[in-house]
Amino acid sequence: MTDRELKSAYELAMERLKRKDREAGVEDRPLTEAQRQAIAEIRNFYEAKLAEREVLHQSTLARTFEPEARAELEAEYRRERERLGGERDRKIDAARRGEGGQAE
Repeated sequence: MTDRELKSAYELAMERLKRKDREAGVEDRPLTEAQRQAIAEIRNFYEAKLAEREVLHQSTLARTFEPEARAELEAEYRRERERLGGERDRKIDAARRGEGGQAE
């Protein structure tokens, strides 16, 4: 045994990923406090929007009895969740880059 500390598979994988990032020219910059705050605001906004959509969806489902109509409502709800999730992720990426990705 050597004096070097043994590393877990996770630590080794993270080292490899960091090395690949350095080789690819990806810069590791910590987020500023303003960026952290903007990201938190964006996440809170979209969490509230998703919760609102969930409540409306459940309310609509409760009044709908036809299987075809319910299936269409489910599909529409999934599309809306995906749209809101994508929108949230784009704004968070913009905030990380410092482009001011504020919530609406």
